[in-house]
Amino acid sequence: MTIMQNLKERARRNVDLRYQRLMLSDLEVELLGLSSLIDLSITLNHIHHQAHQDRSTGLSIEQVMTNLGSIEHHPSEDKLISALLRGELVVRFEAVDAIVIIAPVSRVLSRSIEPPTSENVLRGPTSAFTEDIDTNIGLVRSHVASEHLQIHSYVLGTAQQKRLILMWSDDVVDISLRDNIISMLQKNSGMDIHNLQQLSLALGFSKWSLVTKFNTSELPQEAENALCKGKVVLFLDRMPFAIIMPSLVWDMFAVENDRSFPTVFMYLVRLLRVTGVLMNMLIPGLYVALVSVNPDVLRIELAMSIAKSRIDVPYPSLVETLLLLVILELTLEASIRLPKSIGPTLTMVGGIILGQAVVSAKLVSNLLIIILAATTIATSAVVGFHNSVTIRLFKYVLVILSAVYGIIGLLAGLFLVCAYMASLTTYGIPYLHVMKPRSKQNG
Repeated sequence: MTIMQNLKERARRNVDLRYQRLMLSDLEVELLGLSSLIDLSITLNHIHHQAHQDRSTGLSIEQVMTNLGSIEHHPSEDKLISALLRGELVVRFEAVDAIVIIAPVSRVLSRSIEPPTSENVLRGPTSAFTEDIDTNIGLVRSHVASEHLQIHSYVLGTAQQKRLILMWSDDVVDISLRDNIISMLQKNSGMDIHNLQQLSLALGFSKWSLVTKFNTSELPQEAENALCKGKVVLFLDRMPFAIIMPSLVWDMFAVENDRSFPTVFMYLVRLLRVTGVLMNMLIPGLYVALVSVNPDVLRIELAMSIAKSRIDVPYPSLVETLLLLVILELTLEASIRLPKSIGPTLTMVGGIILGQAVVSAKLVSNLLIIILAATTIATSAVVGFHNSVTIRLFKYVLVILSAVYGIIGLLAGLFLVCAYMASLTTYGIPYLHVMKPRSKQNG
């Protein structure tokens, strides 16, 4: 059987794989394409018009084929299948027994450009990335009107191929970062990529890292800011956000939209985010340390007030803190999973009723309710949901150490967290590094 006959057999088993025999002007051809990806009627009209125009002017068959697409004289079946899965049209000209791969008119399978759903913008452009990778490239192009912008395309995977776009600004990019990313993508080009975990493995990162090595953003201005700082931006097919590398500690406190406000306000907001991170990590552990290990550190009035609020609480401060923290984590997770129409109402009502019930039942103290409510609010002050998850994880380490060693354990845990973050690198760039363009000194 010939390659086209094999593909014709596949068409009988796949309802959206269309096979047709037709005449293009005076040329008989066989045509194959996925109707789910291609607008066949419009595509065929364009091909007919182009072929008729070329033949009427006296062009040869080879010239007609060249004008329609790329000629493949002896293609493999796998190559043609890959072309079909990419949404291209395979046309065989019987007169010369050659195959042409044509870029057709595609079906509109992506939503239009809309405002961001997970990142709010107060002042600035409100367009967000979509699932269409070419649209995302256009959005970045419209923000970065520079001849130095470099865009390279890669295809990852064997069973299911995914297109990946790599972007950088040639005049400011960190060269070692760019070269290392390209090397890892070429090395792992056969790895199937279905999610960000697999992408992280393809980029050579450990799956047990507690801190993400890349940030994600659905805002083109954030991608523009990253490119101007010498970072590298990736787009993965059907992912409606930019993947920005490397992720650094300052990225959880600063966003480009901050610069739309007066300078003093910008620094105050960033200071507030730093304060929120410290509150989230330290206050639960500090409560446990002062109640269970070092109550003598407190003023007598405050110590008596805390002791009074814990009357009839039947278990140690560590247990009540972990119990309420787990309940709050469940509430946060439920608010993400529930439909938008009922999620906020259900979690708000559930939080109020649950908080009042556990205090009335003497299961936790009033002060702990206040502390953990403030801690939960402070969690959301961090830029990026992935960064807030990391901070929430470190909080439990500090709580357990505080319950065992008191204030000393809290300080030791904070030291361990700082040491761990200082030990992290992304292709040789430290996590605590301040990223600047290559033309500027980094001090």
